Amino acid sequence: MESLLSIAGVSKSFGGTRVLQDVSLTIANGEFLTILGESGSGKTTLLRIIAGFETADSGTLTMQGDSLDRHPPNRRNVNTVFQHYALFPHLTVFENIAYGLRAKQVPAAEIKTRVEAALAQMRMPEMAVRRPAQLSGGQQQRIALARALVNRPALLLLDEPLSALDASLRTHMQGELKTLQRETGITFVFVTHDQEEAITMSDRIAVLRNGCLEQIDTPRELYNRPRTAYVAAFIGKANLLPNGMAVRPENVQVVAPGSVLVGNGSQSWTGTVKRIVFAGASDLIEVDCSDGVVLNARVPSGGSYPPTVQLLVAPEHLISLS
Repeated sequence: MESLLSIAGVSKSFGGTRVLQDVSLTIANGEFLTILGESGSGKTTLLRIIAGFETADSGTLTMQGDSLDRHPPNRRNVNTVFQHYALFPHLTVFENIAYGLRAKQVPAAEIKTRVEAALAQMRMPEMAVRRPAQLSGGQQQRIALARALVNRPALLLLDEPLSALDASLRTHMQGELKTLQRETGITFVFVTHDQEEAITMSDRIAVLRNGCLEQIDTPRELYNRPRTAYVAAFIGKANLLPNGMAVRPENVQVVAPGSVLVGNGSQSWTGTVKRIVFAGASDLIEVDCSDGVVLNARVPSGGSYPPTVQLLVAPEHLISLS
C-alpha cells in the first residue's frame, strides 16, 4: 500500500522531561492507524506534532514527499477532531460544518453542496439549522467529524473523540467511525488509551510506552504475537511466565491433578484455586501455583473445579518475549 506519511526519528521534550524518543513509523494511504498508550505515553504529543500544533525537537515528517516541518497547521492537508469537539455554540450545525470552507473562501454554491453532502453522509440532513446545545453527544461527534471531512483532508487525526460518550454509544460510534473511514477512503490516525477500542477499529496499532514505540502491528498480530511483556499484558490479558514467555488465559487448560500426562513440549503447573470470576460466557480462574506464580485460565462459564487443579499449556500457545 502506498505511503501517505513517514515519521522518522521524532523526539520531543518539555523542560527536562522526554515525552517522545526516536519515534519512527510509516502510515499507509487509506489506513486506519491507532496510536495506543497509557496516560503520559506521548500519544497526544505525537498527534499534535503531526497536526503542527507542536514542533519536534528532532526528526522529520514527510507527507507524500513533502516535508511537513516547514508548513504551519493551516497549510497541512490534515484536519483534527478533538476530544471535546470544539463546536461553535453560536453557530448552527450547517455554519459549523461550513466554517473551514468559508475561511478558505470556497464559493457559496460549492459550500452548500459540500455541507449538504456531509450531513447526508452523517445521516443527519435534518439537523442543519440546529445549534450544538440541541444535539446529543453522539450527534455532536458526528458534526465535528463532518466539519473535518468536508475539507477533504488527506489525513484525519482523532484525539480520543469517543471518550466523552457513554459505553453503549461509544461502542456504536466505533462501528460508525470504521464504516465512515472505509466509505471516504481518508487515512485516519486515532489516539486512545482503550485497548478494546483500538482492536475493534484499527488496521494497525502503534503501541507507545514512555515515549517509545513498543510495537506496531495488526490487532491480531499484537494479540497473538506480542514482542514484549508490556505489549502482552497491555493488549488483552496475559500470563507472564518466569522463563520469558507468555500465554493467554484462553489457552490454559484446567484438569484434575494427575489426570493428563504431560509431554510433547507442554508445560504444566499444579496449584490452588484462589478465585473464580464470572465474565459472562466464560469464567476466569485464578490459580496460585508454586514459587509464587499466579496463572489465570479462561474456561466456559458455570463449571465446577476442585480446590487443587493442574494447568496445561501446549507448546504452540507459548509466546516468546524479548
